[in-house]
Amino acid sequence: MGLMKVFSGSEILALALQEKIEEIGVNTVIRNNNQSNVLPSITNAKPVELFIQEVDFSKANPVIEEFRMNI
Repeated sequence: MGLMKVFSGSEILALALQEKIEEIGVNTVIRNNNQSNVLPSITNAKPVELFIQEVDFSKANPVIEEFRMNI
């Protein structure tokens, strides 16, 4: 059992989805590999990734699908 990526995109959308998933009691992990704070001249920002535990996928999937349909 490990982490499963459920979203990759802008930080704003990742945080919105994270909030919705955590409302139903599923823990999330956000991986933000952007180094814009270290190197402010970098304009090519990498997408933020949102992960959940594989065992929580069946519980979180309806929330994820509804979110995707609304963006």
